[in-house]
Amino acid sequence: MVETVKAKDFSNGNSPTWCPGCGDYGVLSAIQRGLAKLNVQPENAVLVSGIGCSGKIGHYFGGYSIHTTHGRTLPTALGIKSSRPELTVIAAGGDGDGYGIGVGHLVHAARRNLPVTYIVMDNSVYGNTKGQTSPTSPLGYESSTSPTGNLDQPINPLLLAWSSGASFIGQGFSGDIKHLEELVIRGIQHDGFSLINVFSPCVVFNKAQGYDFYKQNITYQEQPAASAPELVSLLSENPFNVGVLWEKKTSGSRYKGKQVVESDVISYLKSNII
Repeated sequence: MVETVKAKDFSNGNSPTWCPGCGDYGVLSAIQRGLAKLNVQPENAVLVSGIGCSGKIGHYFGGYSIHTTHGRTLPTALGIKSSRPELTVIAAGGDGDGYGIGVGHLVHAARRNLPVTYIVMDNSVYGNTKGQTSPTSPLGYESSTSPTGNLDQPINPLLLAWSSGASFIGQGFSGDIKHLEELVIRGIQHDGFSLINVFSPCVVFNKAQGYDFYKQNITYQEQPAASAPELVSLLSENPFNVGVLWEKKTSGSRYKGKQVVESDVISYLKSNII
């Protein structure tokens, strides 16, 4: 009989060295609690992380972990899942790691649709290197690389993932660990690629978007979007929606025979533009 797993089983005893108040503490806790609720054995879980503050998450994880180079979290995670499909594979990174140098891998991971859960700790700043502008920094954000305010339009990673074929898109807040834990569980249970973007405040270098900011601005979505137009509207009108925002049920990997699932993007274009 399989023994019941506890969240503490996914801690290796190392004390995190993130800054006090960092949102990444909440993300680590949600992952540990989610895996325990799913009764995943630590030896059957792999956490792949990248570079930056978020990359240290694997240093404190009680299952297997791999610390990769900058932006290469997803190809490593996909390689593990391809060779050992029985394992629960989680990729974890930051907005700079995942939406900057690693953004191309996000596109191809989404369209390949292997069952890997990708958790991105989004604080809209390069915190590890002292607060430079990141791909998700808002317009006008002042930093050492944008002293007069950020002039670059921030990317919308959720729309990007959807347009690339992601079959599960979620968004959470590290200040609500219980809600985030449920998102992690849903993402792992989904039979396909799952992106979970997490608002994970950097309390040192991005004081404008701290816990109070997100508590005032996030909106909880009880149900995923029922159609492509609804999702596009949802993500375009309010970037702070949290919950499972999109979930397309599949009958398993698209590589189990011929691809029979038409791209959501193609379907939307056919119905609304072409």
